[in-house]
Amino acid sequence: MSLPQHEITYLLSKWSQGDSTAFDQLVPIVYPELRRIARRYMKKESSGHTLQTSALINEAYLRLVDDRSVRWQDRSHFFAVSSQIMRHILVDHARKHRSGKRGAGVMHVAFDEGTVGIQKKAEEFIALDAALSDLGKIDARKSRIVELRFFGGLTVDETAEALGLSPITIKREWRTARAWLLREIGNFDEK
Repeated sequence: MSLPQHEITYLLSKWSQGDSTAFDQLVPIVYPELRRIARRYMKKESSGHTLQTSALINEAYLRLVDDRSVRWQDRSHFFAVSSQIMRHILVDHARKHRSGKRGAGVMHVAFDEGTVGIQKKAEEFIALDAALSDLGKIDARKSRIVELRFFGGLTVDETAEALGLSPITIKREWRTARAWLLREIGNFDEK
């Protein structure tokens, strides 16, 4: 089911105004794109990650429904916020996983290569999140561009639309932000 941009924007607006039937109509329309975003996030995780793509989407839905303060501008805004929510869910999950590995209440931990890989991924994700937060303090727009492009999987044009900027500006700021992150964490995945 594909609706024109203005109809999705209309449903988002109605949902923001408290119309739960608009949300019910919106869910099957936006689900495929949310699934694509979630898969992109999960692709960056280790194969033994305990959070499934569908669980990530469901948790994002719960947070979207609970946050009545958002006034949806359009489709791009919705997916940008959804992407940000998914990032926060994964960072929270990584932090919980990391804290669980410190031995709180654990009697025995066996050395397992898979566990080490998961732990390393969690540490990398947390480091990237911290660097992205630091970048946000210096330049919020560049941080948002990275979030949308790297985590959300948005194209240059989609990112430009979501932020109301030109594609050339997005490309330039993407390069600058990527270089800054490379310097900060040393291993930022190129796109």
